[in-house]
Amino acid sequence: MCAGSGTGNLLRADRGGAARMTVERAEAEAEAEADGDTGGDTDADGTSASSSASAPPPHPAAEDRQETVPRHVACVMDGNGRWAARRSLPRTSGHRAAEATVIDVIEAARTAGVEWLSLYAFSTENWQRPSGEVDFLMRLVRRVVRKHAPLLHARGIRCRFLGVTDPRIPGPLARDFTDLMTLTSRNRGMTLTVAFDHGGRRDIVEAARSLIRDGVPADAVDERLFAAHLPFPDTPDVDLLIRTSGEQRISNFMLWQVAYAEWMFPPVLWPDFRAPHFLECLHTYRQRDRRFGGVTPHANGEAHS
Repeated sequence: MCAGSGTGNLLRADRGGAARMTVERAEAEAEAEADGDTGGDTDADGTSASSSASAPPPHPAAEDRQETVPRHVACVMDGNGRWAARRSLPRTSGHRAAEATVIDVIEAARTAGVEWLSLYAFSTENWQRPSGEVDFLMRLVRRVVRKHAPLLHARGIRCRFLGVTDPRIPGPLARDFTDLMTLTSRNRGMTLTVAFDHGGRRDIVEAARSLIRDGVPADAVDERLFAAHLPFPDTPDVDLLIRTSGEQRISNFMLWQVAYAEWMFPPVLWPDFRAPHFLECLHTYRQRDRRFGGVTPHANGEAHS
């Protein structure tokens, strides 16, 4: 089992039947983080993933952090394979090194005041990758979920998994996803959505099918009603989408929700992306003029009504 033998179950049922986390493990994780133990992976040359990262930009000024932050930030975590290739390592090493970035970004988003964070972990198209890589990713994701679930819960983060419909997903991994969602469902901190076996087009098709099954007349369908039939309909539209590695593609990610998102394409590969890079993206977002197809008031010196 990916979590290793002798560790025991991280999730267990309480007397009321709801899954809950062992308090001892959560406290231990929180203490380890406070002591500076980031749990980062080590590269072949003995350096940690965080220490091998490229020099990040400086933190935005303190006063800037008090300004409006995007409510919903989504990240396309791109560049793991290229990170490994540049070090003459197998692609799986890049995926393993990405774990430290995931935790760093989650904590940076939470402390910055982001209410919703969505991470694109595995797409419906990723099933086309070599079977060995897919199997490794399934094991890795389960290990990461079980390792960090106590701390996520202790931080008050509500966890969700978008997708997870393909029968090829191992049963134990799917159950861990369900357990973590159940465990954190009442948390009122940041909502973390992990898109796993996700496809934006599929979500739209399924919403259309749902409307048809409900017998909704075509003339009654508007954007609000359609959105109500998408998975997790309470999810707000994405305000800021970050795709690392410099690639500039949507890649079938939350197609409905990103309609008016601000896009940023930092050249940093995902395993090298850290909290200062994330905060710099938030700082840049604040400089954007979001018009949503309208006209900025007083544009060209004229008031707009």
